[in-house]
Amino acid sequence: MFIQTEATPNPLTLKFIPGRTVLDTGTVFFTSAQDAKASPLAQALFAIDGVTAVFFGSDFITVTRRESDGWDTLKPALLAAVMDHFLAGKPVMTGAATAQSTNDNDSEIVKQIRELIDTRVRPAVAMDGGDIVYRGFQDGIVQLELHGSCSGCPSSTMTLKNGIENMLKHYVPEVVAVEAV
Repeated sequence: MFIQTEATPNPLTLKFIPGRTVLDTGTVFFTSAQDAKASPLAQALFAIDGVTAVFFGSDFITVTRRESDGWDTLKPALLAAVMDHFLAGKPVMTGAATAQSTNDNDSEIVKQIRELIDTRVRPAVAMDGGDIVYRGFQDGIVQLELHGSCSGCPSSTMTLKNGIENMLKHYVPEVVAVEAV
């Protein structure tokens, strides 16, 4: 088994590409071993000292480290944990991953916002090992949650304001701002 790694815009996050499906649907973001009880793989990654977050996409895993640790010492242990997990045939999740779904009661504006995020934003940030999830729309402000490499990324504010906010304002005039939650 060959696992590729890629740097992300967030220097504290590394993307691992195992060459197989990680999650069939949705994404999952864990910020502690306690939160990761439903995932044997995330538990194995959190057991490595220095890991602060784990994110699963459809075909990749991103791991965030403490600032005081370096990739030169963490990367070999992380690669071994991912490889051992998949070679042993263990499941990534033992419970269902919580996928974000649309709500039939959403207004037309919210449906437009969700569609733009799902079709234009999420695929782009997934390439960098992250995800952006819609959390709400109130008084013209779109609330988004940053996962994976996007969480804590130095360029996330610029991405939110200059990229996502401008795009949403262009297509949905009711949007006045975008904020991270």
